[in-house]
Amino acid sequence: MEMEIILYIAALIAAIGFLVLCISLAMTLTSLKKTLTNVSNTMAGLEGQLQGVTRETTELLHKTNGLASDLQYKSEKLNSVVDAVKNVGESVNGLNTSVRRITSSISTEVERNEDKIAQVVQWSNVVMGIRDKLKERKALEEARAGYTIYSNNPDEVTAKQNQGGI
Repeated sequence: MEMEIILYIAALIAAIGFLVLCISLAMTLTSLKKTLTNVSNTMAGLEGQLQGVTRETTELLHKTNGLASDLQYKSEKLNSVVDAVKNVGESVNGLNTSVRRITSSISTEVERNEDKIAQVVQWSNVVMGIRDKLKERKALEEARAGYTIYSNNPDEVTAKQNQGGI
């Protein structure tokens, strides 16, 4: 009987241990349930936020694509302007080259014909001097013939008066 009592006591201890184990397990599972509920709620909130971020990202992507398209269009227009400016620059360079060539040609011709040009200037001065002498002589002859001489130069009129022509 003594063994029987020990056996009952052992069964009672085992039952109490099993009860403690079940209570601990129940508390742990209840705590785990609360934690999983909180995680579930957090995940639902994150999902909502993620949908908002996704929507904003999509809008931003559309705007970026629009800006990239606009930038491409403006870049193409700017390329045509740059090409036009380049063509103007090339034209100006060509014009400068032509002007230099013509200037060089004229300078060379002037240097080659310098003596001839000097002779032409001297002969022109001689011809103008002869013409002036002929004008004076004609004016004197007209003054002696009794004509009235009109002149814009008062010195000529005074000189002709002194000569007795007026």
